[in-house]
Amino acid sequence: MIDVIVTGGGPTGMMLAAELRLHGVHVLVLEKEAKPVEFVRALGMHARSIEVMDQRGILERFLAHGKKYPLGGFFAGIPKPSPDRLDTSHPYVLGIPQPVTDRLLAERAAELGAEIRRGCELVEVSQDEDGVTAELADGTRLRSRYLVGCDGGRSTVRKRLGVGFPGEPTRSETLLGEMRVTEDPETLAAVVAEVRKTNLNFGVGPAGDGLYRVVVPADGVAADRRVPPTLDEVKRQLRVFAGTDFGVHSPRWLSRFGDATRLAEHYRVGRVLLAGDAAHVHLPLGGQGLNLGVQDAFNLGWKLAAEINGWAPDGLLDSYQTERHPVAADVLDNTRAQKEVMSTDPNAQAVRRLLAELMDFDEVNRYLIEKITALRVRYDFGEGHALLGRRVRDVPLKRGRLYEQMHAGRGLLLDQTGRLSLTGWEDRVDHVVDVSEDLDAPAALLRPDGHVAWAGETQADLQAHL
Repeated sequence: MIDVIVTGGGPTGMMLAAELRLHGVHVLVLEKEAKPVEFVRALGMHARSIEVMDQRGILERFLAHGKKYPLGGFFAGIPKPSPDRLDTSHPYVLGIPQPVTDRLLAERAAELGAEIRRGCELVEVSQDEDGVTAELADGTRLRSRYLVGCDGGRSTVRKRLGVGFPGEPTRSETLLGEMRVTEDPETLAAVVAEVRKTNLNFGVGPAGDGLYRVVVPADGVAADRRVPPTLDEVKRQLRVFAGTDFGVHSPRWLSRFGDATRLAEHYRVGRVLLAGDAAHVHLPLGGQGLNLGVQDAFNLGWKLAAEINGWAPDGLLDSYQTERHPVAADVLDNTRAQKEVMSTDPNAQAVRRLLAELMDFDEVNRYLIEKITALRVRYDFGEGHALLGRRVRDVPLKRGRLYEQMHAGRGLLLDQTGRLSLTGWEDRVDHVVDVSEDLDAPAALLRPDGHVAWAGETQADLQAHL
């Protein structure tokens, strides 16, 4: 009996596998593709996901392959500078192609002992009181205590569970790919800049290795979106919008995507759970999709491990949906809003100009940037200290920094009083007696995902919250 089967070997699945392995859980990752895909679906990592990697001690791996960019201009492409003094030690976006992120997270999961099987497609899932049965395309049957579907927007797991996926269907489509061009770079850049004055859903720019990333609207181009796009389709749409196809040729890959916006009604059905795109799909505006999935896994991993290891209190595993469903709903809403103000409709453009004026106020600009980067996420732990439910940035300590103490994925008591005790909880919570000028609380109890579960100074209060 496997503890957890994770279907889908993308960033959500591999992040979840790594988190589970930190707690000794037996994990099997099933990925239907025989080889890692080359598609660059996502181009970067936002501040909260960067913090996540730092909390687990693997950020340097990502920094070695990425490039730091300012945080401005991420809401609907409105060009505003990054706000000063964001509440994070990582006030930047890390430009890193998704295949690299996929590889680094897969390596991390494997290092920690996760079993990864590629070329294994799940076709059926069922469950009973004792566990879950996963049936593969080759007829193999596997049993596990739990199964998590991280298998994308067309999730087989979600469909087999019969979980509703309400929202809006695709109304507009876009072609995406990487290819070579023959056009002079200066001419190409000038033409693209002119087109983008009226159509922000268009772009042709360098992607490395002599290739260019092409994004072009494609409404009505394909009768069946499941049919792979062709280079001729890309050329035709480029000529429609730019008056030239820039001499594109030799595509490394081509894809198409729509603007469907949907959110699963339930993230958990018995012993089966959903995470990442299997639970939510939306337009890739603001670069939030990959980050949302990684953060789903970060929230779920320690909770599922606690359930398997026998110490989870009632309701802990269900709190995964309670906490993450509203976060996804907010992302869906902000991408809907971004789409509207990126429209060429004169009324939408008037709203865009007004929003651009409002974003000159630091509070508005900061609010929108923190929304896109997930720095505003606060879970509802009820009334209490101002820190309650929030993540804590990597505050400096007298003897190092906070995130260095969180690599093991356990809870953490940062005790500035030196008077508190964790007796009876040492097997799952680390006690760090140190001080920080940047933490406005005598002591703070952090969950394994870095959110504050308690802040105060009395032993009796701490004991109740433990």
